[in-house]
Amino acid sequence: MPQQFISWLAAIGFLIAAAAAFAHHGWSEYDTNKPITLKGEITSSGYEHPHAYLKLLTEKKEWLATLAPPSRMSTRGLPREALKTGAEATLVGYPHRSNQDEMRAETITIGGKTVELRR
Repeated sequence: MPQQFISWLAAIGFLIAAAAAFAHHGWSEYDTNKPITLKGEITSSGYEHPHAYLKLLTEKKEWLATLAPPSRMSTRGLPREALKTGAEATLVGYPHRSNQDEMRAETITIGGKTVELRR
């Protein structure tokens, strides 16, 4: 293979890896000194990488909750089907430092089952 072609492939690979790393946010964005518990109804969800998520409608507002990677959730007994729209859920986690409608969930209780998402 010509050297220039190999260089282009390496550059493209580097850019893809950098974009993936940039897209994955750090946990320091969440305030671990202020644990919160939210109860409400799931209005939407996504079971995708790098982290699943759901929107939870509480009495006061709708929250966006970052969950665990789908593989971990599935292994721990929380399949995609559990995050269905209309299901009641309780989340325990930490609020985002700057986005007042976002949290990182540490545990989720849904359908009478509590699942630890981080440990």
